[in-house]
This record gives sequence, C-alpha cells and structure tokens, in this order.
Amino acid sequence: MPVRQMKENSEQHLVINNHLQNTMNPVQRAPKTAQNGKGPPAAHEPQNRKQPHDQTSPPTKNRGRRRGGRKSDQGDALCMRQSSRPCTVAHKPVNPAADDLVAATSNGSIQNGHNLCGMEMGFPTSSKSLNFAPRPGYGQVGTRCIVKANHFFAELPEKDLNQYDVTITPEVASRTVNRAIMAELVRLYKESDLGMRLPAYDGRKSLYTAGKLPFTWKEFTIKLVDEEGGINGPKREREYKVVIKFVARANMHHLGQFLAGKRADAPQEALQILDIVLRELSTKRYCPIGRSFFSPDIRTPQRLGDGLESWCGFYQSIRPTQMGLSLNIDMASAAFIEPLPVIEFVAQLLGKDVLSRPLSDADRVKIKKALRGVKVEVTHRGNVRRKYRVSGLTSQPTRELVFPVDDNSTMKSVVEYFQEMYGFTIQHAHLPCLQVGNQRKANYLPMEACKIVEGQRYTKRLNERQITALLKVTCQRPRDRENDILQTVRHNAYDQDPYAKEFGIKISEKLASVEARILPAPWLKYHETGKEKDCLPQVGQWNMMNKKMINGMTVSQWACINFSRSVQESVARGFCNELAQMCQVSGMEFNPEPVIPIYSARPEQVEKALKHVYHASMNKTKGKELELLLAILPDNNGSLYGDLKRICETDLGLISQCCLTKHVFRISKQYLANVALKINVKMGGRNTVLLDAISCRIPLVSDIPTIIFGADVTHPENGEDSSPSIAAVVASQDWPEVTKYAGLVCAQAHRQELIQDLYKTWQDPVRGTVSGGMIRDLLVSFRKATGQKPLRIIFYRDGVSEGQFYQVLLYELDAIRKACASLEPNYQPPVTFIVVQKRHHTRLFTNNHRDRSSTDKSGNILPGTVVDSKICHPTEFDFYLCSHAGIQGTSRPAHYHVLWDENNFTADGIQSLTNNLCYTYARCTRSVSVVPPAYYAHLAAFRARFYMEPEMQENGSTGGGTGHTKSTRATGESGVRPLPALKENVKRVMFYC
Repeated sequence: MPVRQMKENSEQHLVINNHLQNTMNPVQRAPKTAQNGKGPPAAHEPQNRKQPHDQTSPPTKNRGRRRGGRKSDQGDALCMRQSSRPCTVAHKPVNPAADDLVAATSNGSIQNGHNLCGMEMGFPTSSKSLNFAPRPGYGQVGTRCIVKANHFFAELPEKDLNQYDVTITPEVASRTVNRAIMAELVRLYKESDLGMRLPAYDGRKSLYTAGKLPFTWKEFTIKLVDEEGGINGPKREREYKVVIKFVARANMHHLGQFLAGKRADAPQEALQILDIVLRELSTKRYCPIGRSFFSPDIRTPQRLGDGLESWCGFYQSIRPTQMGLSLNIDMASAAFIEPLPVIEFVAQLLGKDVLSRPLSDADRVKIKKALRGVKVEVTHRGNVRRKYRVSGLTSQPTRELVFPVDDNSTMKSVVEYFQEMYGFTIQHAHLPCLQVGNQRKANYLPMEACKIVEGQRYTKRLNERQITALLKVTCQRPRDRENDILQTVRHNAYDQDPYAKEFGIKISEKLASVEARILPAPWLKYHETGKEKDCLPQVGQWNMMNKKMINGMTVSQWACINFSRSVQESVARGFCNELAQMCQVSGMEFNPEPVIPIYSARPEQVEKALKHVYHASMNKTKGKELELLLAILPDNNGSLYGDLKRICETDLGLISQCCLTKHVFRISKQYLANVALKINVKMGGRNTVLLDAISCRIPLVSDIPTIIFGADVTHPENGEDSSPSIAAVVASQDWPEVTKYAGLVCAQAHRQELIQDLYKTWQDPVRGTVSGGMIRDLLVSFRKATGQKPLRIIFYRDGVSEGQFYQVLLYELDAIRKACASLEPNYQPPVTFIVVQKRHHTRLFTNNHRDRSSTDKSGNILPGTVVDSKICHPTEFDFYLCSHAGIQGTSRPAHYHVLWDENNFTADGIQSLTNNLCYTYARCTRSVSVVPPAYYAHLAAFRARFYMEPEMQENGSTGGGTGHTKSTRATGESGVRPLPALKENVKRVMFYC
C-alpha cells in the first residue's frame, strides 16, 4: 500500500488519543519520586545521546529506581519507541519501559542506547535492561472458588550456597561417568578434605555446597573401575585428575527479596542451585531425562509395539511464585526401547519371523534406522557384558563377512572367529551383523549375541498405534493424577533426602490451595433469521440447533473428487447432498449440484486429477472460478492429504475440504455440522461473534480499531536435523467483531524460534529499498478489509519457553515497530505482547472431587477457571486460564504471560478478553483451551509443513509427495528454501481451518 494511503489527519489521531487518556483503565501511579519528578525524556531531546561506557551502572544495582531522569543509568537502557500517542508515554509510569525509557529512535526500533543503532533487525546486545510488564493488580471478575495446584511449598534455606568450578582431566563427555567420578571423590574425601560437606553436582562443570569447603582450590586424583568389563573379566581402571575451585557465593537475600516482590530480577544462579540439590537423589535413583525422572519400577512398563515400551515417571522443577519457592511435581510418561535380545527386537519391529527368511533391502533399512545410536551389550561372553553403540548394519549376511585379523591382511570369517575365540556358534548366519564403534574400524557383532541395554529413551517419531498406546497410559482422570502426584511426593521423602537436609530445604507434602475465579461465558450472536438469535454456552459448549451462522457464505460453483476406492459414486453423491443440506440449514447458500459430476481418481494421480477437475470446471462455468473442492480420502492416505493441500493452496488457488471415508459411510449430523462450520470460514464467512463485540462493549478492543495477532513457530521432529522450522502469523481482519483471521507462513532456519520474516527489507533495482514481512502485510490487509488502520495491537505469541522471553520480546517487538513505521513515519500503535504456553506442568484440581457442581463431566475444573495469585510469578503479569471443558484425562490450563503492555490492560481486562475469545474458535461449538489466534497460527504452521518440496521432507508419511517432484526455487538468504507462495484468494480466508 502506498504510504499516502495509510496517512490520516495526524491532529485527528491526537484528538482520539487525548480522549483515550481519560477513558483508559486507570493504572496505579508510581510515586513521584520514582522518576525524580520527571516523566520520560521529551520528544525534542536528542535521540541517540552517546553514553560513556564507564558511567553505565549494572542493571541490578538500580532495580526499583526509575531511570527516566538519570543520564548515567541509561547507558545500557533500552531505547523503546513508544507510540506517537501522548497517552502511552505520559500515562504509563508503571510500564516496564519506564524503567528503561530514553528518547524514541527515528525508525521506531528497539535500540540499546549506544551500540545497536547500526544493526538491522539484529540481536540486541543487552536484554537485561528490559523489564517485563509488572502485574497491574489482581482480577476480581467471576465466581470465587478454591482449587488445588500440583505445587508444593519449599522453605528457603538460611545457609550460604557456594559454587565451585570442576575440571576433570582427561575430559569426559558423559554426565554419568562425571557423576561416578564425583561420587567416588565424595566417598573418599567427604570426612577429610571436604570438611564433612555433602556437595550437589550438576554432572558437568559446577559443584555446590551449603557452607564453604576448607579450601579455595584443590586437586584430587580419582581412580575409577570401568564397570563394563564384567564380573570375571579383566577390569580396566582409569585415572582422572579433578580440580575443584571456588567461584562464588549465591545471594540468598536477593532470592528472598525477589520472592517477596521487592526485586524484579530473578536470581537464576540461586534457583539453579536449589533445583540441582533437589534433583541429586532422584538422579541417582532413576533414569533422568530433561527435567523428568523415569523408572520401570514406578509402574509396570506397557508395551507400545515395534520393540518399544512406556515407562512412567515424574517431572520436577523448582519455581519462584507468590507463595515463595514452590516445587512443581507432575506425572510423566515416555517411550523407551525394550531391553530385548536384538533378534526379538527386530522380529517385533518387522512384525514377522526373521529367523527363517532372509531380509529384504527395505527390512534392512528399517532395522538400521531403528538401531542406529542404540546401546547394546554382548551376551556371548558369560559375565563379561561389554556395551557398544550401534553405528550401522552390514550389507552382507553374517556368513559372508570376513575381516583382517593381523597386519598381513590374513582374513577370517566372523562365524569362524566367534567359534574359535568364544566357542560361540552363530545360528542365524543369514542375518546381517551389527556394526559397532566407529566406521573407520568396523567391529561386527552378530545380532544373536547382543541385547539392548535397559533405560534408553526412544527419541524418534512414534507411529499412530504407538501414540494411541502411550496416550492410554498417560491419560489419567484428575483424581487419579492428583493421588499419583501426592504418592510421588511421599515416596520421594524429601524430609529424608540427605541433600535437602544438608542444604536446609524443607518441602511440604500438601498440594497448594489456591484462590481461583470462574469467569462467566460470553453471549454469542447468531443470525436474526434463526430461531435462536443468541446463545449462552453452558459448561464450555453449545450446538448449532435452531441457529444460523451470522455471516453464511454462498457456494455456487463446487466440485468433488473421490480418492477412495471403497466409496461408490452413488454413496459419494449421497454424502455430498447431505453436506450441502447441512450447509443450507446452518445458514449458507449452497448449490445442491456440483459443477461437474463427481470425479473418481487414484491417490497417486493427485496432481493430474486436481488439474483435470479445475480445468473441466472452468470450461463448464465459462471461466468462473471454482469456489470449493470437496475431496473424499481413504482413512489411511499417507501423503495424499498434504499433496492435495499443497497443490490446491499454492498452485491452483483452490479452497478444499477433505472428508475421510469412515465419515462418508457413517454420516452423523454432528460431523456434518462441524464440516459446515469449517467450509463457511474457508469461504470467508463468520459462524458466530461475541455479542459484546458487536455492541462495542469489549474494553480496549471496541473503543478504537484493534488488530489481534497470533504467532507460532513449529519445529521439525526429533531426529530430523536439517528440515526448516515454520513460522506462521495470523491477524484479525474484522473490527469490531475480531473473528476472521488471515494467515501467512514462512520457512526459516532449523530450530530458530525468533520469527525472521515479521519485518524485512530488500533492495529492488527499480524501487530501491522495499519493506515487507508478515506483520506489514497483515496490517495492510486489515486496512483494506476494514477501511481503518489499527490503532492498537494485541499480539499472542505461542510456543516460547521462559528462557527465550527476553530474546523473543526484543526481536519481535522491534519487528512490529519497524513494520508500523514503514507504513507511515509516526505510526506506532501501542502494543500488548502476550506469550501463551501449553507445555508446562501446572495442573489444577477441584478442591472437592465429590462436589459435582465444581467440576465438568470429566471431573476437571470448570471452563473459565482463572488463577493469578499464589502459584503465579512474584511480580510479573501472568495468569493460568482453563478456558475449556475437559473431555478425558486431566485438563491442562494455558499459561498467559503479558511481557509488554502499552495498552494498560487491567488483570480483569486481559483475562476476560482471552477467555471470551476462546469461544470464537471457528471449527467447533466448544470453547477451546488456547486463545484462537494462537491456535490458528499453530494450524497454519502445521499446514505449511505440507508445502515443503517433497525432497525436503524426510519421508512420504509426513505429507511429502510422490518423491519425483524436483524444485527449482533458490534458497533464501538464510540458506532455507522459501515455501511456495500462497495464492492471493487463499491468503484472505481461513484456509488452515
């Protein structure tokens, strides 16, 4: 869009904002002294004033003191372009930005005082100068109740915690070996050199003690027996030098102040030490993986098929909360490789008898993939159980394998060698051997002489059957999960834990009781012609009976392709008729007859079939666009679904709706009603809107044009080490309804969490520097769709872990600023940036499981339950919201963390808005567990995986394709091949639904 189109009368802009100053939610004002009696620097002050480096005070020393008026405090402060609206600067003394405000930069970017000015969308050099939004108070709306949380109060130790650096030579890569060395050191020297201290060790470079050791530097010599040598075999002894050196004392006073809400910066070192101390005993008892511990003894392992089994365990993490330190404990399950003899494992994997028949090439590939990297132990040497890591599989069977036994290249067969050396007769010489050790010096082990070592987590992708089996194990009713968590805490007996005792940490054995509120469900508006014109959902759900979509679309030109051999044409026709009728009943206008007769095709001919139907329809309608393509797919369709979506959305510009064979044969009204909802939004319609939205009663959304963004990045699965990550951004395209969301997607570097294409510039030979990117494009399309430019931005960002909050906020807020500034020089609408997390381990339980009025049908807490006290952050603006009704298992509340808020939301404002939006999800008549813009971004990112060229994908089953399509697109600047562009008509609608 040309810049002049975006420009409006700036005086009118200011008038709106002055009016806003008086109507915005009142915010607690900071005491006058907080900013030395001054507001942020005036706009006429020099913009990038140089600060001498030696004047910069460390951020931690100035916490709690406003830096607005002190020049020396601003050296490393964050230059944040506030909105051109006067209200955001003058009205926000409690905004974290006020701690770090200096004059706005000319291009609207986040700058680091003195040294970021030249960087174009680079990483800011200092993130610690940025404070997150403080909590503006607590929510009051809703029915108050008590819930229990799986957080256990941890009493703070009064002892000094000391950190020591550990250097082990020769260097050891394995944490397990490091721990064994340290355990031996403690065993030998605890009572002498260590002065009776029992240290906690992180398995790498750090050792922690309660109180000081008698030395600041000491070297120890430790001899360790290699246990893999077996019982009667020769044991190898290795010698290690261990140097322990004092590094620092952890500041427990700082932690106490932080937990009391008197300091804003978390003392990560102290928290990390306490976490390691409380994990020390479990690390020795169980198999540690990430933050969880697993054991086959906690519950009997269940078979998952193909040589895998599920182990139960528990997750444990220490968290700073308003009630003080809290230990978060949750149940966990993971897939492990069954400790079977390798031959049995292979038989399970291939699902056939491998002893009698030779293996095919496909079998060999499958075995190699499954066993590469897996540890095995030999069983042919009696008590000697040496362990090896599998590196591959021989291409020849064992009977054909020979290797040199000396320097003269004297060759011996593997069969002879095992017979002569160990008296071991190889029975199954038709099978290949395992290759172990490194590839240069091949070591062959017959499969029948090996067993898989216990306790190896399976990290590759599980198949559908295995996922179903694992979910059966993990899916626990709330009451059962609560009991298991309590039993785990009792079993861990933290009061008897020698490490917890040594460090003076006491853990409560009771679940935290927390005050919660149940937010009311919003009224939903449907079309005036339906019997029911509006609706109040009950316990998170409602239905479409007697209701018509508020904006039902018209489908005149549609066609159907049937890819399922088992569906006859008459059955397909009957199904299409029923679906067309349901669309009509739901409020759409739907032509009962397709443009051309239903076309049957084979899945492998997907591209040819789609193009045939597309062109045949165009010919029939004399060039009118085909509006909708229905596709009937086999239940197990491999890459067909992904291929179809890729071709339709990036090549032909077709909107499609796929239906599985099982639904065609067993037509249910509920299924058809849900498909009708999806078709309507894909055509550009709206199913329902919030009654408060159309009567302009939503605080900080209804008053001025507001755009709501959702963003997510999906990463490739474990084991895929080169596939790109996919970023997706969606944005509302209607106001005041905020129901329709357009979506954009892009590929970026493998496992890159920051969204690279939010804003970008490039050089055009004719136009010079050109601005673009997903935020800019979506702002422009909002303007086109509504005729207004957004004067407020709400940005829900999914999938960010706590450790990445600073980075993501700095980088992505900067991109939003630049995208806005590129449209109009002083265009800086205020931004609220909220991270949405689902991958956390906080669970909420009803206070009384017998009280049916306090739970939904599944025994979970009621939809709308919100918690913003006790188990939440001591000072920052976060809350847990369970917005959905449970179906099975234990509901997981979403965790929302407001990192940045220039719109001055109250706690009630953002909590109610988020909860109400959860009732506007287009694909079903239920409130959903995550705010819809974040949900839609996730769907769009998932869809875009199918757009990757087939050879970019690991295999056909991930939605790849026929395997022979060659791509000619060049890779982008980041070395990642860009995704094929979405067609314009697809971009505008909710194609990802």
